[in-house]
Amino acid sequence: MSIILEAKKLQKKFNPGKKNELHILKEIDLKIEQGEFVCLMGPSGSGKSTLLYNISGMDKATSGEVLFDQNMLTQLTEKKLSEIRLNEMGFVFQHIHLLKNLSIFDNIILTGYQAKKTEKKSIDKRAEKLMEMCGISQLKDKNVSEVSGGEMQRVAICRALINGPKIVFGDEPTGALNSKSTGEILQLLQKVNKQGASLLLATHDVRVAAQSQRVIFLLDGKIVAENKLGKLKQATNLKEREEKLSSWLIEKGF
Repeated sequence: MSIILEAKKLQKKFNPGKKNELHILKEIDLKIEQGEFVCLMGPSGSGKSTLLYNISGMDKATSGEVLFDQNMLTQLTEKKLSEIRLNEMGFVFQHIHLLKNLSIFDNIILTGYQAKKTEKKSIDKRAEKLMEMCGISQLKDKNVSEVSGGEMQRVAICRALINGPKIVFGDEPTGALNSKSTGEILQLLQKVNKQGASLLLATHDVRVAAQSQRVIFLLDGKIVAENKLGKLKQATNLKEREEKLSSWLIEKGF
């Protein structure tokens, strides 16, 4: 399969050259294939979120290269980066930033209108289909303050998918959810992946990571281990995958 995203010798330092310099990412090399589902694991402070922000172009790396779909992100202007993020990337973070003065439906279609890939009627229809897929059609005219945390994550997924991204980034997308909502969100993410989008998620949750094809473990800003789980073929195998992944983490001393 083709490589959709690649980081080479990626480094991120805060306050470089100063006494309080923080070296967060240390020469990260990472490749993500088109259609692959990858999870980043590691303790708090290991660099998972920083890696997501830098590899997606949301933050500027101190050094190294990021190649996304034949675009060298680390050499692009902020304007061009914004266009790529809007049109070809989706983001689902734990803390969802929805506009309170807009309805749920309007929050979803907003980036579609901004991208101007197609006419507004087509964007509206896609939004309605996404809401139906996520089971939140009944929330269309609701205000942000009227929906639950689990429903908000479904809204975030719809918004992330409205422009048909090639890759979806998630930073602890189920971190604030209960077990039932976590399971439902994971089912939706699996659907997204099966439809062809790559997924790169940062998580502490073995239940989330066990559904991915590959788990990458970060420690002190470095990739120190990798576990290739392969595709999840049947939900009945999930418990076994969770147990194996937990054993691997313990074995590695994580």
